[in-house]
This record gives sequence, structure tokens and C-alpha cells, in this order.
Amino acid sequence: MKKIVVLDNEFEAQLLDDALTRKSIPHVMRNYMDSALSGLFQATSGWGHVEAPEQHRKEILEIVADLSEAKESDPG
Repeated sequence: MKKIVVLDNEFEAQLLDDALTRKSIPHVMRNYMDSALSGLFQATSGWGHVEAPEQHRKEILEIVADLSEAKESDPG
């Protein structure tokens, strides 16, 4: 498993997790939350990241790009 992409927030992480699960892409979501630091690391480094086998990197990055496009085109 390799670190593929850093995620900005929990909502983005959930959407990506759902998409990867539907496509049967093995993955692990790593959350940067540390209760000892009251979320300070998350505020500076992102919500967390996704790890997956290297052979899925391109497909995962395409899914992340599609999710970002959908978010940017949302009028709400």
C-alpha cells in the first residue's frame, strides 16, 4: 500500500471511499486526527490520505479529479 493522495476534509474522504469501494479498489483511509493536538495537524496538513496498491494510482487520481470537478461545478 502506498500513499496516493491527501484529502482536504471528511466529506471528500467519504465520497472517495464510497467510489473506491464500488469499484472494488482495495484502499485504506488514514485520518490525521490526533486528539492530543486537538486537530492542529489536520488544520495544517489536510484531513488525511488514502493508501492503495500502486497499480491503482492513476484510476484513484482520476476519481479524485472527477469529484473535485463535480464540487466546483455545484451551484450550491
